[in-house]
Amino acid sequence: MGETNLQIQVLISAEEIATRVGQLGKEISGDYAGDDLVVVGILRGAFVFVSELIRQITIPLEVDFMAVSSYGPSTKTSGVVRLLKDLDTAVEGRNLLIVEDIIDTGLTLSYLQQVLLSRNPASIKTAVLLDKVERRQIDFSPDYIGFTIPDRFVIGYGIDHNQRYRELPYVGVVPE
Repeated sequence: MGETNLQIQVLISAEEIATRVGQLGKEISGDYAGDDLVVVGILRGAFVFVSELIRQITIPLEVDFMAVSSYGPSTKTSGVVRLLKDLDTAVEGRNLLIVEDIIDTGLTLSYLQQVLLSRNPASIKTAVLLDKVERRQIDFSPDYIGFTIPDRFVIGYGIDHNQRYRELPYVGVVPE
């Protein structure tokens, strides 16, 4: 399989990510101290963020995953969200933390929040590693934000381009 030689520019270093994820873990631990917490990771892009984040959360929790599609092969969101994998965990009366890699238009997180609200959880909050505020199409603000970034196509730290580059330990930008 031929390797494409992308010239990747580091946007957020592995060290910066580790520091910020530690801060988020501490904040989430404080906010949910003494409560039941279910971390809902959104596959596939958020799996690295979820695994690192839960290791920084110091309270008992459960983890489950959902998978959605809003991109297809394009680098721009289609605006159409499809649920590909649902939770295996019952969430009624429980505190949910949806963990996503990137929020741009806000459509995916808004959709997921509505789906999960219909199941009567005690609460729902959202955590994102990356926030592309300038791409927002609806009024949606995550509760926990790792980094606000410009509207650039990013890869690494679980985020892919055509299923490649998820293994990079940093968030990088591919030149236009």
